[in-house]
Amino acid sequence: MAEVVLAGLGKAYGDGTRAVTDLNLEIRDGEFLVLVGPSGCGKTTALRMIAGLEQITEGTIRIGEQVVNDVPSRDRDVAMVFQSYALYPHLNVYDNIAFGLTLRKLAKTEIDHRVREVAEVLELTEHLDRKPRNLSGGQRQRVAMGRAIVRAPQAFLMDEPLSNLDAKLRVQMRAQIARIQREIGVTTVYVTHDQTEAMTLGDRVAVMRRGVLQQVGPPQELYDRPVNLFVAGFIGSPGMNLVSARLDENDGRFWVSLNSDALLLPESVLRQRPALREYVGRDVVVGIRPEDMEDTALADAREGEILHSVADLVEAMGSDVLVHFPVDVPPVVTDDTRELARDAGTDDLPKTSGKGTVLVGRFSPRTRIYEGQPVAAWVDTSRLHFFDPATGSSIWK
Repeated sequence: MAEVVLAGLGKAYGDGTRAVTDLNLEIRDGEFLVLVGPSGCGKTTALRMIAGLEQITEGTIRIGEQVVNDVPSRDRDVAMVFQSYALYPHLNVYDNIAFGLTLRKLAKTEIDHRVREVAEVLELTEHLDRKPRNLSGGQRQRVAMGRAIVRAPQAFLMDEPLSNLDAKLRVQMRAQIARIQREIGVTTVYVTHDQTEAMTLGDRVAVMRRGVLQQVGPPQELYDRPVNLFVAGFIGSPGMNLVSARLDENDGRFWVSLNSDALLLPESVLRQRPALREYVGRDVVVGIRPEDMEDTALADAREGEILHSVADLVEAMGSDVLVHFPVDVPPVVTDDTRELARDAGTDDLPKTSGKGTVLVGRFSPRTRIYEGQPVAAWVDTSRLHFFDPATGSSIWK
C-alpha cells in the first residue's frame, strides 16, 4: 500500500484543449478516494495520468516514496480496473486472475495460493473453471477485480467499473467493492459519473468541473457544506433546488423574500453564515434540498417556514413522494446551472412552469397531495443554503 500524491498536475493537448488544470490531491495510504464530475470534466484523464497511460503536461505524481512522472505504466505497481472488464475470453476465471502473476513467472504454488485466496474473498471459488461468456456481468466484474487484487499493488485505479451493469446489480456490486476495499486496505482511486456511487463508496469525494478540482472532502461535508453552486447542484438526488431571492431585515429579523412567500431565518443560520448580513437588501441564490421540505399537514410548521403553491407533478416512490411545484421567483441561470442542466440532459427543457421556478420536495409517503391540488410545503429553514449570485460561491464568513 502507498499514498498517491498529485501536485500541480495538468494535461493539455496539442490543439490547446486543457483536460486537467493544477490538480492537487493527497490520497492517503489505504484511503478510498472517488473522483466525480460531469462527462468531460477530466476525471478519467487524471486517473490515466496516475496509471501512466496518459502523459502529463505539468506537475508531479508520487506513488509511495517515488515520483513516477517518467516511470512506465508497467513499473508503477498500480492495478487498473476498467468498465469493459477486459477479460481474456479464451481463458477460464482461474487463468484470467492468474495472468499477471504468470507473466511475472512466480512459482505455480504461489500463484495457486494467491488466486484461490482472492477467489474466496470475491466469492468466485466455484466459478474458477468457467469462461467469461458463462458468467454474469457482476461475476465478470469481480474477475476483473480479482486480477487486480491478486497482484497486491500499491494502489487500485478504477474507471467507472460498474457502468455496464443494470441498476440492481450496481447496488450489489457497490456494497461488494466497499467491503473488499476495507478488507484488503489498498489505496483506491475510483472514477465515476454517478454521484450516488461517489457518496456511498468514498472515504473522501473530489468533485471536478472542466478539469479543475472544485471541492474534496468526506461525502457528508460535500452534502452539508458545498463550496459553490456547482457542487451544491451536483451532489444530491434529486438535486438541490436553486432559486433567486431577496434578503430583507425587519425589526431585527431576517427574511428570504420569494415574492408571494417569505422564509424567516433562524438565528442559527446567521451564526453559521455571518457574511449573510452583508447581503441585506440584495439578491442571493437560495438552495433548498428536497429532503428539507415536507407536507405541512405532517410537520410542525411555524410562521416563515411555508411555501404555497399548486402541485405540477407528484411521483410516488414508495418510501417517499416527490412533489413538483412552482414558486413565484425567476430561475437561477449561471454557467454552473447551465452545465448542471447539460449534464442532466435537461438543458432543452423549460426552466419554469405556471407562475415560476419548479421546486421538488421529498415528502412523506403519508402525504395526500395530488397533481393540481394546493401545496403547503414546510421548509426546514435551519438547513437553507446561500450563494453569491455573481460568483456562485457559498456564503459563510
